[in-house]
Amino acid sequence: MPGRPSASRRTVLRGAALAPVAGLGLAACSPVGGTSAPAPPTAPVDLGAESELPEGGAKLHRDHNVVVSREAKGTLRAFSTICTHAQCPINKLQGTTLVCPCHGSEFDATTGKVVRAPATEPLHELPVRAKGGRIVAGPEA
Repeated sequence: MPGRPSASRRTVLRGAALAPVAGLGLAACSPVGGTSAPAPPTAPVDLGAESELPEGGAKLHRDHNVVVSREAKGTLRAFSTICTHAQCPINKLQGTTLVCPCHGSEFDATTGKVVRAPATEPLHELPVRAKGGRIVAGPEA
């Protein structure tokens, strides 16, 4: 095209050098530990003795990507701990608040609701029940 300068060799080389660096931003936002997203249980999992979970408390099970809580009335609830913002596994529980390590989203472990953005969707609730004094969560629990 007339009147339009072509890219200099320096401009082309600079762009080529920056392309891999731009990809690092995507890697930083992907789930910790790999390219595939972690998942909540696809089958029932034993989460320990029911007696270990106090009323009004919550317990994080990192190995299963589940948090289970017990309401003051004794009702059990369980949620996937895969953040609904960027699919990162949540690895921190402070009291009954789950904190995502990727972008700082926070969730109420007793309701699954978002208490701090950037996440806007609540955690996915999972079936849970007490069976023989044990807590079992996941599909067909």
